[in-house]
Amino acid sequence: MTRPIVTVIEVGKAVIDADTVYTEPVHFVVEDGIIREIGVGPYVPKTGERVDRYVRKGDRVAIPGLVNTHGHAAMTLLRGAGDDMPLMSWLHDRIFPIEARLTEECIYWGTLLASWEMLTSGTTTYTDMYMMMDRAAQAVAESGMRGVLSVGVVGLDEADRENGIRRSRDFVANWHGACDGRIQVTLGPHAPYTCPEDYLHEIAELASELGVGLQIHLSETRVEVDDCLGKTGLTPIALAERAGLFRVPTLAAHCVHVTDDDIEIMRANAVHVAHNPQSNLKLGSGVAPLPRMLERGLIVGLGTDGAASNNNLDMFEEMRLAATLHKGIHEDAQCVNAATAFRMASEMGAAACFQAQGAGALRVGSPCDMVLLDGKSPRMLPQHNLLSDVVYAVGAEDVRDVFVAGEMVVQNGEPLAIDTERVAYEVKRLRDRLQP
Repeated sequence: MTRPIVTVIEVGKAVIDADTVYTEPVHFVVEDGIIREIGVGPYVPKTGERVDRYVRKGDRVAIPGLVNTHGHAAMTLLRGAGDDMPLMSWLHDRIFPIEARLTEECIYWGTLLASWEMLTSGTTTYTDMYMMMDRAAQAVAESGMRGVLSVGVVGLDEADRENGIRRSRDFVANWHGACDGRIQVTLGPHAPYTCPEDYLHEIAELASELGVGLQIHLSETRVEVDDCLGKTGLTPIALAERAGLFRVPTLAAHCVHVTDDDIEIMRANAVHVAHNPQSNLKLGSGVAPLPRMLERGLIVGLGTDGAASNNNLDMFEEMRLAATLHKGIHEDAQCVNAATAFRMASEMGAAACFQAQGAGALRVGSPCDMVLLDGKSPRMLPQHNLLSDVVYAVGAEDVRDVFVAGEMVVQNGEPLAIDTERVAYEVKRLRDRLQP
């Protein structure tokens, strides 16, 4: 039997989860990627105990790895290519023509660029719904991240429908549970306006057969909702329920224009939500009723969406915006407090995208997905409230070290498994090819 690899990580302070903060030195004992012990002060080995690796970072503040619950990673290649446009014209007039030029190498290098950006800004797990996803999965495997990946499918004609089912089935077979579980696969119907109701039903049946969840865009814009009501008499969320989509675990992105009845449908069916405040604002789509969703007990994570509509993948920005935007709208300084925003970016976000129980927190028995922040950063001073500092003050530039499953993947701000010079070169080379 192979002996477990034991790593000891010592830090100056730690935010274990939204409710537990250590303002004194703390150590973590990690065995084969799982946290087995958390203790105050330096680690004192027991008699006969063997430690394979020590990581001593007394000037660091440990937090759980952040979880990005909605995105399209390779759209980093489209960053800045279609700004200041509403969603539908942005899609049809700018994004779709560029996407028609994307190749497999574009997906690979664009996903590596996203992985570089996310890891060095403290994100350890993300979701992706896009095209040519085998190359995206390859990039995730190489980067050391966790990915919840899906082939984005549409069903506007019979060829698209058959191709989407085949590609989805193959992708699940090839990648679900790969890289010791770092890669999980869901199905990815794009939205009710691109997937007719009978096709949504077919996808739900496939998800049930394969034992996976799914992710979908729902009720992102008022136009989308009005069109769906006009054609079917139902909101997109009510239509998705009628199609049987919610009989399998579902992560619904956006949910901006939702009624109380929609929220009740989601609550009754345990539908999870990816709240994307910055993307929704930039595209002029509106603001999701986050406080109402949380009050009704929905599991809500935070997402950046793709870099073509945000334009970065910085979860610290999303966390801060989620905690401030709704305060202003509701004129209530206690609305979406720091602990709630942090929970949405970590533990609740992990639950939203179907990660194992305990993921998204630094607890005994949880995976060691950990971010070490620069405790000497001016944004970390004077530390009246460490959790508030993390939510309201810290930025991506304060991320120094990152671990995924106990393995260091970022050291002193630099990714260890990504050749950043090569990625930068390839991305610049591909940029000129993408102009329609």
